[in-house]
Amino acid sequence: MDAITVEESAQARLITADDEEIPVSATLRYSTDDPLAVFVDFPAEAALEGEEVSWVFARSLLDQGLRAPAGHGDVQIWPYGRTRTVLEFHAPHGLALLQFPASALRRFLLRTYAAVPVGQEDLSGVVERGLSALFGGV
Repeated sequence: MDAITVEESAQARLITADDEEIPVSATLRYSTDDPLAVFVDFPAEAALEGEEVSWVFARSLLDQGLRAPAGHGDVQIWPYGRTRTVLEFHAPHGLALLQFPASALRRFLLRTYAAVPVGQEDLSGVVERGLSALFGGV
């Protein structure tokens, strides 16, 4: 079966150390090839290194973070008021704090569930790719 990809553009606000809000474009992405994960892609102009950046984390984390604080470690998500959701990304060179419209994240999440409902994720391809990477195609 061919993979299905769900993409949605979203406008986020990057919160700086000086509490300034800088508009940032992002692309929310989901693929049935990796049914437990979601990706947030940022263009080069939004990244410290000047190259496109993709963050990947569990689809369930996004779901949980829309309702209550969720996550430990590199990705943390929590509601901010009624209309926004904060995504906090930790990397070795710093952190990024972004506010997204909660409605855009919910709409994207619902589209991913239409592609692959919770509990119906086919993990055979994910496991096969992981084993192939681990054993180097042996």
